[in-house]
Amino acid sequence: MLLVYLGIEVIRLFFGTKGNLCQRKMPLGISVALTFPSATMASYYLLLQTYVLRLEAIMNGILLFFCGSELLLEVLTLAALSSMDRI
Repeated sequence: MLLVYLGIEVIRLFFGTKGNLCQRKMPLGISVALTFPSATMASYYLLLQTYVLRLEAIMNGILLFFCGSELLLEVLTLAALSSMDRI
């Protein structure tokens, strides 16, 4: 499960970076769509795992905070790119 999480996270970050640098909506949309499985896996490792260290809990909490802030910024960027297309 950790390897699946690694694959999803790497692909999500790649498409987020590519969409932001190229100012394209499609890679940003893919990144937004992959944020939800990534956040689900992080919350699994935070809440449903049998043995969780305190350090793991802190790191997963920080990860979920950054996933939420990235999601907010990606949605704002998508809205800005959509408004630029209309002009």
